[in-house]
Amino acid sequence: MRKIQKAVIPAAGLGTRFLPATKATPKEMLPVVDKPAIQYVVEEAAAAGLSDVLMITGRNKRALEDHFDRNYELESALTRKGDAERLRRVQESSDLATMHYVRQGDPRGLGHAVLCAEPHVGDEPFAVLLGDDLIDPRDPLLARMVEIQEREGGSVVALMEVAPEQIHMYGCAAAEATSRGDVVRVTGLVEKPDPGDAPSNLAVIGRYVLDPAVFGVLRETEPGRGGEIQLTDALQQLAADEKLGGPVHGVVFRGRRYDTGDRGDYLRAIVRLACEREDLGPEFRDWLRGYVAAEL
Repeated sequence: MRKIQKAVIPAAGLGTRFLPATKATPKEMLPVVDKPAIQYVVEEAAAAGLSDVLMITGRNKRALEDHFDRNYELESALTRKGDAERLRRVQESSDLATMHYVRQGDPRGLGHAVLCAEPHVGDEPFAVLLGDDLIDPRDPLLARMVEIQEREGGSVVALMEVAPEQIHMYGCAAAEATSRGDVVRVTGLVEKPDPGDAPSNLAVIGRYVLDPAVFGVLRETEPGRGGEIQLTDALQQLAADEKLGGPVHGVVFRGRRYDTGDRGDYLRAIVRLACEREDLGPEFRDWLRGYVAAEL
């Protein structure tokens, strides 16, 4: 099996759920405590050994490129001030990985965004990380998925058990158990099913490790739910016919995940992460206890 080195991060969405904040600012640049959400995602890819990152962007997303580029004027100012700590934090983002960018000129869904990566990825297996899902670095989901793909071939999706009444918000997997407790063999996938039609309570979350055969399938995939080309539909074809690109496995994730795609969950993610920070947590937790006690 070829070692996986490339990660693809779709980041062309309009962020309409966060308007008006995202009118001129990419949603991926909204801060989670003191780092933009997208930096957590690139850090996760780098921690899993994926040093080549392609970001699929769109109009008004130049701030993403600027964030991962060097800012010599700012670095020079911090150096003159002797502010080594802030200088280190500024330089972190530009040292994480080799960054590449391509625009998704016509936003036609996640499947189309992944297809935009084909010229860069070529015939190598690769990872896809969605920016709305932040995975706690203490729970190395992506590294586990890469391990399974390099051992079994084919594609690997991240799965999470959700309440039955929530399954309509996700892609849903039909799956069979394997000898590994956290790994299942995916036999079918459906995008955002009605709860009564869902084959399980295993929801697909925003991490994938894909065989390059997915590109050929995506080129032939008709628009599905929402009139968009769905990655779930392409993975369903791969799961149904292993001759197309090997098996599809799922890693059932039971660790810490922060959803920043919803306003309420975004706020909860900030509170949880701030509480766990050594530099912010003690004082913030004390304030939070007092605030909650006063409100109740």
